[in-house]
Amino acid sequence: MHYPQTLSDAVANHLANFVEDDPSAPLFTGERGGPLRPHVLQAAWDRARRQVGVSFRIHDLRHLGATLAATTGASTKELMRRLGHASPQAAMIYQHAGESRDLEIAEALAGLASRATVLPLVALTAT
Repeated sequence: MHYPQTLSDAVANHLANFVEDDPSAPLFTGERGGPLRPHVLQAAWDRARRQVGVSFRIHDLRHLGATLAATTGASTKELMRRLGHASPQAAMIYQHAGESRDLEIAEALAGLASRATVLPLVALTAT
């Protein structure tokens, strides 16, 4: 999986400081080096979000990531691969329409219409 270049310093720092030099080492571990348990992650997330004053759940980040990926023009099949989904229906759950994207679509449609060849409508007659 690829990630944006702008994250490379943060990823390199995390790998250097928190991940063992072993290809099979987990990326995130608990305080004692074992597997990171979901309830531990959730508790840390809850403390962090209260400190900065946000109310969204940690799982909402998955929705955000999928929505942002969709706004790049990624196809449903590409989103399925990125999110690890086996069906288009599962991938669609994570896509949310945004007002700014709707404006971009409308502007793109206007551009297509302005470049289109105008043809007269021909009435169809029954034979």
